[in-house]
Amino acid sequence: MTTVIKTNDIGRVAMLPQLRDAAAAGSELVELWPLTEASQMDNDAKYAENLQVRVTQTIARLLTSEDVTIPDAEFVYEGASEIPGRPQTIVEALMRANEAYDMISGYSESGDAKLVMAASGILGVDWDQDTVNEVAQALENIGSSLGASDQALQATLDPEGIAQRFALSIVAINVMLDAIGADDPHQPQRALPALLFINELHERLAIPRLFLSDHEFTGMLSARVDGSAKLNDLAEFLSPLAEHEWKRHLEDVLWDPDQAKKQAKAEDERKNKEALAAKFAHVNHDEGKEHVEL
Repeated sequence: MTTVIKTNDIGRVAMLPQLRDAAAAGSELVELWPLTEASQMDNDAKYAENLQVRVTQTIARLLTSEDVTIPDAEFVYEGASEIPGRPQTIVEALMRANEAYDMISGYSESGDAKLVMAASGILGVDWDQDTVNEVAQALENIGSSLGASDQALQATLDPEGIAQRFALSIVAINVMLDAIGADDPHQPQRALPALLFINELHERLAIPRLFLSDHEFTGMLSARVDGSAKLNDLAEFLSPLAEHEWKRHLEDVLWDPDQAKKQAKAEDERKNKEALAAKFAHVNHDEGKEHVEL
């Protein structure tokens, strides 16, 4: 039977120190919205594109067990159907990953569970009918939890509110992974729809998206192995990853190319000065002459 979402589970997870640290980082990011500066809007659009590239790389690596690179993922994201010198299996896995990514994107607005199922079919997950039924029930339970309050889909700048929503997300993902039966980190392919679902869930909850590499995704599955403690373990595993990603997202949005050039120039001048000083460090100063600062 599919695990249900319990209010006390959400509250317990929301109190974890690691999760509250992540919520504080999320609050700093959310405070920027709605973006009004053109440069920040462009930066955010680039972040979204890069996130899809990174997520589809993760999916393709897990589907193929091959060394799928970011350039591979970028080429396919930009429309390539083959990459000279690269295995076609990688290209096809990336194409499927992008198709599934696009398919599930409507869930954040509609809450339509059929989109999750369709994305799962595109990825070719090996779910039997019982698993399909369990996942469908889990999605219904999650949807009911989101619909219990009109506040659930409204943005909040409050770290406490973000902590509660992130906790709900983690409990929901735990419920979905239970329904999938994702208990073997050595067979992560059947759990891949959860990687796409969590970000659409975050969109519905008006909190920032996440990223997991292939190693982090299998690490997440491993974190759940320990029986009744798996919900806390899952939260403690995901929270630092969320904090890191949300800080990265903030830096990406605020990135100023002109300021970056100035900082790079200043850093080059500092390094050149240090190198010059080191080069002449062995030269003895003449006490009778004025010392010149390099």
